Amino acid sequence: MIIWLNGTFGAGKTTTARELTALLPKSRVFDTEEVGLMLRHVLASETVRDFQDWQPWRGLVVAAATQILDYVGGVLVVPQSVLVHQYWQEIRAGLEKARVPLHHFVLHAERDELVHRIETDASKASADARGWRLDHLDDYDAARPWHRKEAHIIDTTGLQPHQVAALIATDTGIAVN
Repeated sequence: MIIWLNGTFGAGKTTTARELTALLPKSRVFDTEEVGLMLRHVLASETVRDFQDWQPWRGLVVAAATQILDYVGGVLVVPQSVLVHQYWQEIRAGLEKARVPLHHFVLHAERDELVHRIETDASKASADARGWRLDHLDDYDAARPWHRKEAHIIDTTGLQPHQVAALIATDTGIAVN
């Protein structure tokens, strides 16, 4: 099974993913950004705004997730923003074709809260990506209509990551550790 944590930057996907894997037996985080990093050196001449724009990224995410689950079983928790509906449809269809059960959650917070989280995140990685993260808030707003139709929305405002993880675990019906 895959639990996909979608939403924009600052919503708490990565932290929630770590909390969720602590709760769920036989679960692990699959960081699909690593697939993008792998492709970057190979496709550097193919200029894109985001590595998700490379079709191979979407296909490799599906293939890698399927292979990982075939190899170790359990639950993959994927903390990855997908804000382009066509890209989500490709990923979802690929996982359905592979018969991988998928639970799609969008971790949401209102724009003011997201800006606050992004601007006050003191980690080095976040500081380096602050502008990029802020620039994608409009993309997130544009994705919200299809997110509402195709995902379970969890408003993370006022919730700690362990609380969000508990809500997700309950919703998936998996017994927790």
